[in-house]
Amino acid sequence: MNKPNNHPELLKLRHTAEHVLMQAMDELFPGKIIKAMGPATQDGFYFDFETIDNLKISKLDFEAIEKKMQAIIDQDLPLVKQEITPQKAREIFKDNPYKQEWINEAEERGEPITIFYTGNPETQDTFVDLCSGPHLKSTGAIKAFKLLSVAGAYWKGDEKNKMLTRIYGTAFPSQKELKEYLHNLAEAKKRDHRQIGKDLKLFTFSDIVGKGLPLFTAKGAAIWREIERFVVDEELKAGYQHVRTPNLAKTDLYRTSGHYPYYKDTMYPTMKVDDEELILRPMTCPHHFALYQSQPRSYRELPLRFAELASLYRYEKSGELTGLIRVREFCLADSHNFCTPDQASQEIHSVLDLIEKISSAFGLEKGKNFTYRLSLGDRNNKDKYYHAPKKWEHAEKVLKQVLEDRQASYYEAVGEAAFYGPKIDIQMKNVLGKEDTAFTVQYDFCLPERFNLKYINDQGQTEQPIVIHRSSIGALERTIGFLIEHFAGAFPVWLSPIQVAILPISDKFNQKGEEIKQALVNQGLRVELNNSSESLGKKIRNAESQKIPYMLILGQKELDQNLISVRQRGEKDLGQMKLASFSAKIKEEIKQKLIF
Repeated sequence: MNKPNNHPELLKLRHTAEHVLMQAMDELFPGKIIKAMGPATQDGFYFDFETIDNLKISKLDFEAIEKKMQAIIDQDLPLVKQEITPQKAREIFKDNPYKQEWINEAEERGEPITIFYTGNPETQDTFVDLCSGPHLKSTGAIKAFKLLSVAGAYWKGDEKNKMLTRIYGTAFPSQKELKEYLHNLAEAKKRDHRQIGKDLKLFTFSDIVGKGLPLFTAKGAAIWREIERFVVDEELKAGYQHVRTPNLAKTDLYRTSGHYPYYKDTMYPTMKVDDEELILRPMTCPHHFALYQSQPRSYRELPLRFAELASLYRYEKSGELTGLIRVREFCLADSHNFCTPDQASQEIHSVLDLIEKISSAFGLEKGKNFTYRLSLGDRNNKDKYYHAPKKWEHAEKVLKQVLEDRQASYYEAVGEAAFYGPKIDIQMKNVLGKEDTAFTVQYDFCLPERFNLKYINDQGQTEQPIVIHRSSIGALERTIGFLIEHFAGAFPVWLSPIQVAILPISDKFNQKGEEIKQALVNQGLRVELNNSSESLGKKIRNAESQKIPYMLILGQKELDQNLISVRQRGEKDLGQMKLASFSAKIKEEIKQKLIF
């Protein structure tokens, strides 16, 4: 199956719109723009540039820029590609250090250097840019576009480089599609986990702690704790052994696994300690392999499943850090399942069963909120992938057959496999329909060989196991960020940081509120008592803004009748009831993990 929404023509459209944006900027601000780069993206396009003579570009300039872009589109200018020598490219872009850098890198890689003219190449004032394409035939084919935002961006995403200005935009084949996208974009903004996390006081960042290192408040930690308990309990029920391994390891461990050359640029620097060279771990695989090797293994033990909620450390460039989605330290619900080759297919089915079960508890539906991607290796890329053609063919066949047997919707992606084997990626969709890999199931025939993993088969002979790498819920930080956006902060009761707000109508009833709070806390509920002198209306509005599922209102009538008045989030009045009845109701909802 093909990847949904992967339209080459759409990428051409957006890439062409980006060139039109660059040309418009050149014409509006002659001599004050130094073009850097600007690719098409899954959501649209962007253009990075340096400004000179104190020029500042803001959203206030968008109207003029869009007007100029439309004029270029109306001219229906052709886009003409030419392949040129590095020498000619350097001459054309002699005043642009960013293009000079691209030219040098392309020459080093032995790649052809191409440029695109917008208009007639014979005309002196024709717009030209260094680019490999592809593009539409002419600017007139652009039917709908919009500039979205402006921000700072480091050159090549590296904070050691100069800060540039970046304009984001998008383009679609029709105004209808653009309008729908802009509507969804507005909805996504309302659901942005960074803003909601701040409003609900779930997590924060501190410059003195460091970039990409979130600090979870008590409320955010409550969500974390619920997810952690749930995942561990489900994995234990599914036959996993939860283990604990160190956050550090000798660098030699990752040289043995082969991770070091592949992940070296995203690993943190080594530390010299006594006579050892240590490094913060970017993954747990080698640790679990060492645990497997700690004693002889029999086929009777297999499949053997080592699971761990493991803190991992990967260097992400400052420009790529995004709230909880891209961080520098994260906790992964990881596991390595050791099995015989004959058990691999069933083991993968079991893993997917667990993933689907856990996902459904969060209200995530297969086909709607997430889909499967079969990530395959590239036989021609021997630098990236472990060279074992027959093993690759067999592993990919196993994964594909599992998906076919499950009648699962999936698409294939060549070149997205891990270096040690193919995988099934669980691709989560946000409100804009954009996909991110949330977690994976990987078939590994390489690392067991590197580590010389063995087990004794039923004939008393040694054999090499297969390892299934998998995560049941991905990185907890990313999962929490995704769930904040999925629920727009209005979590189901079992995940809500505060499950019940007690709202006395005056100070007179605060003591009774304290008694009710303690009674519910003793039953394991997360309760907040608002004993301020604010009006009841304001207390209710505050609880609603904090998206607390239930509000218990206390006044004289409730006190006289030994009842509580119950409101459900969303201004739903459930009437009066006994505290015991309410307690039973909410505990049953938590037990069933109901979503409303």
